Amino acid sequence: MVVRAPHPLDAARGVSGRAVVSAAAGGSSGWLRASGALMSAAGVALGAWAAHGAAEPVRVLAQTAAVHAFGHGVALAALARGPLSRLARAALVLLLTGSVLFAGSLAWKAMAGGSSAAAPFGGVMVLLGWLLYAASALRD
Repeated sequence: MVVRAPHPLDAARGVSGRAVVSAAAGGSSGWLRASGALMSAAGVALGAWAAHGAAEPVRVLAQTAAVHAFGHGVALAALARGPLSRLARAALVLLLTGSVLFAGSLAWKAMAGGSSAAAPFGGVMVLLGWLLYAASALRD
């Protein structure tokens, strides 16, 4: 059993006191939140490189990877708060994995001239992750 401190918005939501979260009801999702925060930080760094150091042919690739990594990192950090159902957790793992493949392969191509062949697979995983998260929201 995990006891979490009240969230600043709990009063606005009508929740009082400390919430008790059962580990069996979803376990810890801290690693997903941390992964999202790290991915957003990487997006900021990549965006800075794209704006100030990337040559013109690769700048668009780097900017696309930066925007994708930052946006999906923020989404992961926000959506992974609190207990998650198995369906929601699977959706967020798909978002994380797909984002790393998509943004990572674009960044790899922009920075090292490598292949971006994994980008379409990552993009499909991200789409499936969002659809699965929508299904979990309707189901839970």
